[in-house]
Amino acid sequence: MECKFTNGWFRFRVVLKKNVFDNIPSNIPEEIIESLIDSDGIKVKRIISKGHISPKDFWYDQDKNKFVILLKRSAKLLFENDEQIILSEGDYISIPAHKKHHVEGTDSETETIWLAIFY
Repeated sequence: MECKFTNGWFRFRVVLKKNVFDNIPSNIPEEIIESLIDSDGIKVKRIISKGHISPKDFWYDQDKNKFVILLKRSAKLLFENDEQIILSEGDYISIPAHKKHHVEGTDSETETIWLAIFY
């Protein structure tokens, strides 16, 4: 933590270092969604899946654009127009607001880790 005295005020600057691959439980009965950044203009979430899929009749229909990067393993997304996209490690996709989609599959043997950025 850094502390500066400016114009009669103390200003604190905290640098927070974490790793997206840390603190992953061995048993994941439900998908884990963790907020890493949550502000008015941008939200960043870490998502951990292990064989999880969206419910059959459920579609994500989000108010914000979403940038998703797959950091570990693989996943399959299905869009409302029947377009399927398979993501592998390092792949990313930008999904416009209100583009309906759901998760068709994630790796069931080990954790799939994604970052989702809403803007």
